[in-house]
Amino acid sequence: MIPIILATQTHAPGFFEQFGVDWPHFIAQLLTMLVVLYVLNRYAYKPLLDLLEERRRRIAESMAQAEQVKQELAKAQEAREKIIADAGKQAQQLIDEARAAAQRQGDQQLQQAIAQAEALIAKAREATDLDRQRMLTELKREVGRLVVETTAKVTGKVLTPDDQRRLAEETSKQLVA
Repeated sequence: MIPIILATQTHAPGFFEQFGVDWPHFIAQLLTMLVVLYVLNRYAYKPLLDLLEERRRRIAESMAQAEQVKQELAKAQEAREKIIADAGKQAQQLIDEARAAAQRQGDQQLQQAIAQAEALIAKAREATDLDRQRMLTELKREVGRLVVETTAKVTGKVLTPDDQRRLAEETSKQLVA
């Protein structure tokens, strides 16, 4: 490089001197600049660029993790909503079953009440029929007694027990008819 510069210097004398170029100082400054550039590149720029690249990589990983967390959160939200919906369905099913059980229980109690009422009505009818039979029997006896007394008074004779029985039977037959 120096022979080229020297050669250039001989061909254009005064051109570089006209701009104040001092070749020994220029070459020294150029070498110093190259050394400084090498040192900066090796110990400052490259570590700094590596640090920036590492930071870019971590940011990209963080963004990917954030996206993954977002997707997992969405899945968890869907699962939560599904669980809530299932719980709602189960709760509604339990309510429906409880209502059906209450309805069945109410129907059973109603049937029992109806059966009890019918039993009471049947007992009341039996009691009424028994009272009616008893009253009819008493009425027959009383009518028979009155007929016997009336007949005895009308005929003026004393009736024998066979006559009294026969008159009572005839009166009973007529009352039934």
